[in-house]
Amino acid sequence: MGIIRLLLTIFHLIIIVLLFGTIMNAYIPPSVFGMLNLLSLGFPILMIFNITLLIFWIISWKKRAAVFLVLSLFFIIPTRRWINYTPKKKETPNLKIISLNGKSGKFGDENIYSFLNDQKADVVLTQEYKSAENLKGFEYFERNFPVVKIQSRFPIVESGIVETDAKNGRCIYADIRVNGKVIRFVNVYMEPFYLDKSMVKPSGDMNVNEEKAKSILHKLVPTFRKHQSQIAPIKGFLDSSPYPIILAGDFNSVPNSYEYYTLSENLEDTFLKVGKGSGTSFHDFKFPIKIDHIFASKSITPISYKVDRSVKISDHFPVIAEFLVD
Repeated sequence: MGIIRLLLTIFHLIIIVLLFGTIMNAYIPPSVFGMLNLLSLGFPILMIFNITLLIFWIISWKKRAAVFLVLSLFFIIPTRRWINYTPKKKETPNLKIISLNGKSGKFGDENIYSFLNDQKADVVLTQEYKSAENLKGFEYFERNFPVVKIQSRFPIVESGIVETDAKNGRCIYADIRVNGKVIRFVNVYMEPFYLDKSMVKPSGDMNVNEEKAKSILHKLVPTFRKHQSQIAPIKGFLDSSPYPIILAGDFNSVPNSYEYYTLSENLEDTFLKVGKGSGTSFHDFKFPIKIDHIFASKSITPISYKVDRSVKISDHFPVIAEFLVD
């Protein structure tokens, strides 16, 4: 039994080291060590192992439980970026936004169009979706690409493109006057990985699984590096903004990744501030993936955040957030 506990202790220490590795994504870019960013994808699984072992040590009345408990405190905020609970706010919002990757309308253009109209949002940011018709009542809208689009009930003061070297990633912005205050909305669609379910579904043949793993790695790490070069001009654009910012979109990056840490710097994660439950937004794979985010400047008060799982109009669930702008 003593040998088993020793092996479990070593295994738990390895899990803790890997979890701290996800935090290091805030400091080490993919160009230096691309494999480190992979750990952010496995964060939920690593935390499940960590919590399970922690419970085991507590039940066993082992002193090491106190050590692992203290170390686990470092991962409270990183965990809350995936699954969170905050009390309901009493303030009344006056700005509602939706961010949705439409998967090129493959789940039905009419379904997307109907959902977005019914929501009566003020600003809608879509990625990977070229709608055939603009939303009702949206006099002002901006469409610079067939891939990303911003539509608004409020007037757009200025709009344009944030130039990056991404081949298929896009970024646009619109300065929108909301209740007398100009807010810069930035819609991001980070370079995709081009993975499908067949590539990540395990096979009974270990050789096939090994080939699949190699193929996935060959796609993930180079894309992480593409994200880094795409992020650089976007980050500079955000830092130079004369207005408060709402940054949203399909980041193709999970919490605790290099992309997440870099783009959220000086902004607040709306899910972390007012979210409830799981923030998982991509449902095509049977694995928790949270790649759709909404960030906002501290001067904009978040009131609610919701991942709407009641509809399947894309391989992404719509992300809906409400704010108080005064």
